[in-house]
Amino acid sequence: MFSQIASRYDRLNRIMTFGLDIFLRREAVRRLKAQSGHWILDDGAGTGDLSFEILRRSPGVHMVASDFTPAMLRIGRQRDPQNNASWVLADAQNLPFAPGVFDGLICGYLLRNVSDIDTTLNEQGRVLKPGGRLVSLDTTPPQANILRPFINLYLRYIIPLFGTLFAGNTGAYTYLPQTTQHFLSAEELAGRVAQAGFNSVGWTRRLFGTIAIHWGQKQN
Repeated sequence: MFSQIASRYDRLNRIMTFGLDIFLRREAVRRLKAQSGHWILDDGAGTGDLSFEILRRSPGVHMVASDFTPAMLRIGRQRDPQNNASWVLADAQNLPFAPGVFDGLICGYLLRNVSDIDTTLNEQGRVLKPGGRLVSLDTTPPQANILRPFINLYLRYIIPLFGTLFAGNTGAYTYLPQTTQHFLSAEELAGRVAQAGFNSVGWTRRLFGTIAIHWGQKQN
């Protein structure tokens, strides 16, 4: 499915969030606190938007972008003619890296798409150095408030319509909102992050409560 929408993925993200995805990525990257000389992994990097934002903000980092979908990585490489990042085909649940090699790890819209969240979080912790920082940017189910009926309407009908009009793929953009509605709440995901061996775990909601940014630090 991600191979089918790879060429239009970034464009649809801009359309679906009315361009606000740019500011969400910037906040996530700020919370990663990457510094020059750090080794950083963008886990489930897709076409590399988070990786490029990290390189823009901290040009001295050693950037590694991994993803499970070759078509996504191919586009990322094309966007990186100077090879500022290393592009690696990898399964987030079985990362091909030695333990404790990264100073920071970031993932965008990854955790709701893996078959086993706990395995993925444990793998992320395994490849981080003690004290290394984890940041996750992902969708989260809308909270029970006055906006939830309108948000559900947008997820169920408007996003699939965008998928049909701009990507020619209704199925993919029906699946993506469904993963949001059935994903863990922000509180539940924070608990899973803590269980995976991270401390100082925190999170914040954005975009009318439909996006959550989580962070934590691997225990020493």
